[in-house]
Order: sequence, then C-alpha cells, then structure tokens
Amino acid sequence: MNAATGGDESDPAGAAGEDATGEPTGESTGQAAGETARPGGGTQPNGGTQPNGGTQPNGETQPNGETADRTGEAQAAGAEENDETGGGRTRASGRSRRAAARVRTGGGRLDLDRVIRIAGYRYATALLVLLALLALYGVAEFSRPSDLARAQGGNAPVTSAVLGCPAPAGARLSALSAARPGSAGRVDLAPTRGGAAINAGTVAGTAWTQDLRAGAATSGGRARRGETGSYTVRANGPLAGGLEVEQTSAVTKGADRGLAGVRCADPGTDMWFLGPGPVDADDIELYLTNVDDQPAAVDMLAMSGEGPLDTTDGRGTSVPPHSDLSVRIGKTTEGLGDIVNTARVLALHVRVTTGRVAAAVRVRVGDRKGVDWLPVAAPPATEVVVPGIPGGSGRRQLLVAVPGDADARVRMWVMTPAGSFAPEGRDTLDAPAQTVTPIDLERALSGKPAAIRLSSDRPITVGFTAQQGADVAYGSATLPLGPGGVVADNRSGTTVLLTAPAKAATVRVAAATGQGGAGTPQDVKVAAGRTLEVQVPVPSGGQDGFGLIITPLPGSGPVHAARVLSMGKGGGRLFTVLPIVSAPVLAPRPPVGDSMTSLIP
Repeated sequence: MNAATGGDESDPAGAAGEDATGEPTGESTGQAAGETARPGGGTQPNGGTQPNGGTQPNGETQPNGETADRTGEAQAAGAEENDETGGGRTRASGRSRRAAARVRTGGGRLDLDRVIRIAGYRYATALLVLLALLALYGVAEFSRPSDLARAQGGNAPVTSAVLGCPAPAGARLSALSAARPGSAGRVDLAPTRGGAAINAGTVAGTAWTQDLRAGAATSGGRARRGETGSYTVRANGPLAGGLEVEQTSAVTKGADRGLAGVRCADPGTDMWFLGPGPVDADDIELYLTNVDDQPAAVDMLAMSGEGPLDTTDGRGTSVPPHSDLSVRIGKTTEGLGDIVNTARVLALHVRVTTGRVAAAVRVRVGDRKGVDWLPVAAPPATEVVVPGIPGGSGRRQLLVAVPGDADARVRMWVMTPAGSFAPEGRDTLDAPAQTVTPIDLERALSGKPAAIRLSSDRPITVGFTAQQGADVAYGSATLPLGPGGVVADNRSGTTVLLTAPAKAATVRVAAATGQGGAGTPQDVKVAAGRTLEVQVPVPSGGQDGFGLIITPLPGSGPVHAARVLSMGKGGGRLFTVLPIVSAPVLAPRPPVGDSMTSLIP
C-alpha cells in the first residue's frame, strides 16, 4: 500500500505532518478545517479528496479545543498569500510551508511533541537564569562582611616599622618606643649596604643608646665615593608602635664644630627642606637611603629667593635597592649644578618617581661656624605652625616658600610665653610664587622662645634658621602631635617648647631611661595662643641620656612641640633643634562596607 490515511501515524514520513527527517510536509497554514490540499498547494471544496488518498472531515474541530477561530486565522493567512501572488493558486515552496505549518490537517490536532520541546527550552533557560542569580546573590550574602569586621574598621596596632638613618658614623643612635610599657617586640639596626645588625631593645618604655665609631657603617671601614654609611632600622611587634630613632653628633672643635641632630626618617615620596643656600653655607649635602628591595628614582627641584631654579639637572637620580647615596648641592649635576650657587636661601623639593627613599639634608655653614641637619618640613598648607624657635641672642630668620604658580598673601602671628601678636610691619606678607621669602625675626622676638602661626590664601611651606655663638640650628613647620610624640635622645640641657595655637592645652611630659625607669611626669598647661618653655630635669639613671614621651591629655587643644638640646655656655655654646612629630601606635584601617562591586562590575 503506497498511501496512508491522514490520521494514520504508523508511517514515519506522514506522521504528525512531518517527513522522514522530522520536517513538516507540504501542508499550509492557509488550510482550514474541512478543506483538502491540492497537489500545487491550493485548496478544494469541502469533502474533496487529496491525491494521496487521505480525507479530511468537514468541520472537524482542532485538537486542544481550537475551533473556527483557528480556521479563520488559516484563511486569512491563505488570503494574504493569494494577494501577494495575484490571487488564484499559490505555489509556496515546501520550505515556506514547513516554516509556517504547525497543524496536522489530516489528524486535526497540534504537534504536541514539538510544542512541549519548545516550551521546555524556554522554561529551562529561565530556570538556568534564576539559578545563576540565586548563586550570585548567595555568594554575596555569604561573603558579606560581618558586623565584627565592620566594627574593627578604624584603627589597627602598628606592628612593623622601617626607618633610615643617614650617616651615623661618629654619632650616637638613640631609640625609644611609645608603645604601652612592657609591650614586646624587636628593633634591629644594620648598615643599609649589609653588615652585622645591632639589637636596640625588646621592651617598650626603655630608652636605648649606642655610640658608633667612625667608619663602622661603611664598606670595609672606608666609604666609597657617594656612599653615606647609612643604617636601616627595622622593628616588629608592638614595639614598632610609636618608634622614634635619632642620630646626634657633638663635635667641640675643628672645622665641623657643632651639635647636630636628626630624626631617622620614614621612607617617603615627597619631601621639603628649607635652609640656607650655597651663598651662606660652605656645603649642603642631600642623603638618600633606599631601604627596600626595589630601585628608586629621585627628582630634585629647588627654589631660591629670586625664583625657581629651572634646570634639567637633578632629575632621575637612581638609588639601587638597599643602598645609599650622597648628593652635594651645587657641586654635581645630580645636585642641580651651578645654577644653585647664587642662592642665599633655598627650598629643596625631593620627589620620588619610582619606589621610595628616606631623605635628610646636612648643612655645614663654614669652618667652625656650625653644622646641623635640615628637618623635613610639613607639606604645603594654608594654615601653618612653626614651633621651637629658641630664645637667646643671635639671628632668627623665617623662610616662607610658595610652591604654586600664584603669589600668596600671608598673615603672621608670633606666639611667645607672654602672648600672641602680629609683628609690627610684618603682620601681612606678599610672597611671590615659586620663591623663598626670608623674614628677619630678631626685633619681633626680642630673645624670647617662640612659635610662628601663618595663614595664607595659597599653600605654603615654612622653616627657620637660628644662629647663636658659633653654632646654627634649623626648624620647620609641623603638624599637631595628635596622640603624642617621642624624643629619643635627651641629656642635661634639654628644653621642650610647647605651643597651643588655638585652644588651651594640657600636656604630660614623661622621661624614660635605659633601665626602664622613669622620672616624675610633668603635667603642664599651655594657654591658648602661647608658647611654654619646659625645662626637663635629668631622671635617675639618665645621666648618659634618656628619652621623653610627650602626650596631650584628654580635652587638650592641638599642640605643636620641639626639643632644644644645648651644650656649653657663652660663646662656646652648641645647640640643635628637633621638631617633634606625632608617633602613632595605631594606624588607620580603611572602613569595610557591604558592597556588590567585587562581584558585579
């Protein structure tokens, strides 16, 4: 038998309106119930037979309850097809009919298997999308920071520190930590270029000192050209919190006569130094120490009293890992070349473009005229406080540098033990851009210890020079002490200058010795807008040196401080000034927030 009835599904080629490949046969959606297909795709009147012998009953309802509505749709589709071909017979290809046909005319029902497959694909896709979203938000929920983690955001104890000491050979190294007394840890000092380490103590609250002989930090006892013999300090554990290490040298005769002190510096990338230029100093030397495993590249820029010193010299100076370098200002191309030699006052800007370095600047004024280090100045700002200008005779000069491209208008107040006032004729200053402006202070201070407060419409950075007898000292603007400050090297003749620029302050000054002992703490009050000079007695066991911890008490206003250390009397008096910076035992921790940004771009 070569033909089957329209409702017989035993023949694979004719079942459900599909051929042997599963594609629909030559049936059209234009066929209505009760019509039979012609060989060319046309329709016959009701009751006609198809060429293959199949019959289609008149008026048979469609499967799934569909009736004349489906018929009307099919007729409309057929009419549209006739319109496109000019009416009459339509010769739609088997491909177009297969794309349109979804109804088995002979069987009078939908292709349920195909409908189920299509619906299954759609619901499966939706299910997969839903599962993906549930997994994404589930991971976010389980990875959400806990309330404890959010509560811990804020501050964390400092447990690691690294510092660079520029050239301690022939000087004394002193160390003291402001961590809670009894806290354990370890502090080691070692030559940066390699060598035996020195243990500087394991208990907080205990001062440590050691004198280093000349050549001890150099390679084989002799320094090669450009080497400084620097030391690197590394601390671990709670002892690293509030760690202060200083280097102090006292030379009582010879060309380098003077008392010089400097803080072993944190490595950084942007530092300012203000002091005399080559016209007023025989030798200015920049010391760079790279304490890291990566090389560092340093650019140096400078300003003088006449304006910026524009030169390509001093750019891209390389400092290899775990090494040091000395750069003589005005003597080498790395030191800005000859263009600096006409400067009477100088602002050096050390900018690190790769890595980081610890930097320090040593100034030798002249033969037996004094030697000291320039401290790192506070970054440029519009509100600045310069503490620690010592009392006594001799020249006092303020140095105001304007790094920007616009001139600055600066107002100035002097704060002494007697009160705060604007110096006559100097209460307002017009400072040119990219220039260092010197201001003589002897007349305003009249030999009194003081601090200077400045307010500017442009960021400025400030320092000062002080001369007395045959020695010099340098100071700089500082930030408020915050939780407190530490001075590691103190001896007989130590004075602390405390300044409260805006609000009255109460400060505790406590001494610490090498045996862990402590003197009687002094609680001192500083009136608003004044500077207080505090004489520090030598505690028991501190004859060879002791440390100081300076702590603002609760309710205190902002405090700026400096230590003045002196030796000798009269014309033979030597002195040095050390601005005191904040020595935090806690480091800020970034806040933790509940965010999907790590999972959803």
